[in-house]
Amino acid sequence: MAAKPRVHEIASELGVDSKVALEKLKALGEYVKSPSSTIEPPVARKLRAALEADGAAKSADAAPASAKPAAASPAAKPGAPAARPG
Repeated sequence: MAAKPRVHEIASELGVDSKVALEKLKALGEYVKSPSSTIEPPVARKLRAALEADGAAKSADAAPASAKPAAASPAAKPGAPAARPG
């Protein structure tokens, strides 16, 4: 018999916050009271798969954002005092 994992263990294993894991379980139709609650192994597999799928989708969304050009220099910001020739 496999040990029942706790929600917070799975969340930390996948590098997400426990609150995110609880929200995902709720979206999957599973009732879990707190991050220290244990869940059945099939539910744990379902949670891992859902969180990994979300992680893959979020990393794909983040890739185009990292390709954006660098921000303008601080002196070129609107509202910043212009440099006066001396």
